[in-house]
Amino acid sequence: QVQLVESGGGLVQAGGSLRLSCAASESIFSINAMGWYRQAPGKRRELVAAITTDGGSTNYADSVKGRFTISRDNAENTAYLQMNSLKPEDTAVYYCNADPPITTMRDLEVWGQGTMVTVSS
Repeated sequence: QVQLVESGGGLVQAGGSLRLSCAASESIFSINAMGWYRQAPGKRRELVAAITTDGGSTNYADSVKGRFTISRDNAENTAYLQMNSLKPEDTAVYYCNADPPITTMRDLEVWGQGTMVTVSS
């Protein structure tokens, strides 16, 4: 029933690292490019990283370029986001989804609960 499950968030000091994981259903993961999105308090959700279906190409928002790395393991239907050199402005709830995102599937909401990342100074 659950299509996307994010994990790996937590509290970290500025300059630290975290690796987020996204366990996806095969029906979503196998045929879609995947992306990581984030939503900070008072701001709209934004796409921060994306990766093609075969993992051959990636794209990053300027704000995270050079610090974040997206990857995927197609055998395990899992996407990852390695976050290094974290800054307080990276604080947000992080979500995974297809790129472009899927909102519903068979009357079920696809967006998961996300995983919270808090970066302290």
